[in-house]
Amino acid sequence: MKVGLLTREWPPDVYGGAGVHVTELAAHLRSKVDVEVHCFGAPRPDAQAHAVPPSLAGANPALQTLGVDLSMVEATGDVDLVHSHTWYANLAGHVGGLLHGVPHVITAHSLEPLRPWKEEQLGGGYRVSSWVEATSYAHADAIIAVSHGMRTDVLTAYPMVDPARVHVVHNGIDTSTYRPDASRAALERYGVPADRPYVLFVGRITRQKGIRHLLAAAERFSDDVVLVLCASSPDTPEIGVETREAVERLQASRGASSVVWIQEQALRSDLIQLFTHSLAFVCPSVYEPLGIVNLEAMACEAAVIASAVGGIPEVVVDGVTGILVPYDAADPAGLEAGLARAVNDLAADPARARAMGVAGRERAVADFSWDAIADQTIAVYREALAR
Repeated sequence: MKVGLLTREWPPDVYGGAGVHVTELAAHLRSKVDVEVHCFGAPRPDAQAHAVPPSLAGANPALQTLGVDLSMVEATGDVDLVHSHTWYANLAGHVGGLLHGVPHVITAHSLEPLRPWKEEQLGGGYRVSSWVEATSYAHADAIIAVSHGMRTDVLTAYPMVDPARVHVVHNGIDTSTYRPDASRAALERYGVPADRPYVLFVGRITRQKGIRHLLAAAERFSDDVVLVLCASSPDTPEIGVETREAVERLQASRGASSVVWIQEQALRSDLIQLFTHSLAFVCPSVYEPLGIVNLEAMACEAAVIASAVGGIPEVVVDGVTGILVPYDAADPAGLEAGLARAVNDLAADPARARAMGVAGRERAVADFSWDAIADQTIAVYREALAR
């Protein structure tokens, strides 16, 4: 079996959970099946990269994406199956499947109808991405949802999809890489106080990640708790300014040392140290199909405080590996109050936070192995090929 794995992200250009997923999945698939990776961007030694066609250099980013997708279609004529990740590669999978007469499998990492704030970022490009996704999902031979919550979302957003073709295969975590690290060199380099507990956020500056709710919640953190934000790549200049102003207000009200903002994309080794020594990792997302970053934190023995949305409750066990906070879009203040209360509860009982961290790593090791996930993915391939 030869699989064409189609993705926008591939090392070194990995900026989100989908990119982490594809990288790890490919590594574990390659010992079991023939895998050919096709990605966006500059040439890579371990993947076939596809650049934006010169004629589309100044076009809307959505049109540039379609140009890259057609290049992928042309290059995948010898595969037995195409497997696309995110809308950026979905059209390549859909058209490639039609042109070459092979099955198209999609992994659903997120859904455009559930991210309406993207229109703020993309304008008409969001309508194009929505059309691409809807068309591809309607005709896919199989869809892999990264959580049961995501499977429900797929069938709700796209009722034309046959439920029998939607399979659940969770995201995974490499627990040999993500593991506690006693070193504090990264903390010292970034200026994280050594004598105060801190909670950590890692993510892009986007509406989806709920960073504004976390910054509002932090106004009510216990006096000694520090907020460490590892946050960069704002979706728009406006949300970048909004975040900066919120950080400045927080520093003005709670003191400059109450917030450490790491605005660069930190090295994985640095993130592991930041996870390891945190009181808790905080995930305030308003939409999250699974939240692979929660697994990364758990593998490093960090307790997780997270909004109870999407697939997060399938990862974080409330009261055991962390604390889940209800979210209602009509009551964002409720999420903010819940996040603050959870942080303060763990700050008052650090032994409980440590116990949650230990339990979190045990769960990550036992239930989210990439090797098992690769086997489950191949089972989906075989079913699609047999249709």
